[in-house]
Amino acid sequence: MSLDFTLTRYEELCQALLQSGYVPMTIADYVEAGKLPAKLVIMRHDVDQTADTALKMARVESRLGVKATYYFRFKRRTFKPKIMKEISSLGHEVGYHYETLDKARGDYEKAMKIFERELSAFRESVQVKTISKHGNPLTRWDNVHLWQKHDFKALGVLGEAYMSLGEVLYLSDTGRTWGGEYKMKDWVPTKGDGQGQPRATPQLRTTAELIGLVRTGQHPALCLNTHAGRWADSPLGWAFSLMNDTAVNVVKRMLILWPSLKKERARRVEAVRQ
Repeated sequence: MSLDFTLTRYEELCQALLQSGYVPMTIADYVEAGKLPAKLVIMRHDVDQTADTALKMARVESRLGVKATYYFRFKRRTFKPKIMKEISSLGHEVGYHYETLDKARGDYEKAMKIFERELSAFRESVQVKTISKHGNPLTRWDNVHLWQKHDFKALGVLGEAYMSLGEVLYLSDTGRTWGGEYKMKDWVPTKGDGQGQPRATPQLRTTAELIGLVRTGQHPALCLNTHAGRWADSPLGWAFSLMNDTAVNVVKRMLILWPSLKKERARRVEAVRQ
């Protein structure tokens, strides 16, 4: 059995989806579709750390006939026009993974100016039809809230990956698990405006468990989000990815528990005072 979160395992997932009758779609395909397939899977990738693995993943998909959307951050290690162009040439969609409210420290007008500037830089190399927020668990802002005061459609953007999905089962590999244990900002809300509570998702831990769910066909509309840098193609890369995810998960666990710890501490202080 192959290790989890490798390109080999990802190819097995793609094959299972195709064998189970799912039609792979990009986010743009989904937004623009007049009539959706009876069984569909939206294939999405967030390119957060490095662009090289994204290209390898895109080549695997192209060989299998799978179309996907790749959202690139506007960062030195990820904003690679040459790689983005090659991924686009393989038939995939390339989009903008924005984080401008974080960069502007909550200033909506400044965030919008950054957004327009970065979107323009993307469009010098590739067509950008859809966008997706980046979720940093260490910041207080949620980048999707930018659209409470502005309209991305005014910039020729057709959809936002967290706001433009209908009734689909959204599953992400955030936290190196397909469940919701470590997903602080990576969830699709119950409302289509980026608001509301997270939609309920199965507690799947491994890709093998996800493949098992795929083969049942019980969810006819899926959206799978992977983070390309997590899916290694070598033992060294896999070990590095595992160590990085483990460290990040420790921090996330502390952030998740901190509010309840503060509340318990306050309760104890109040009990002592009484």
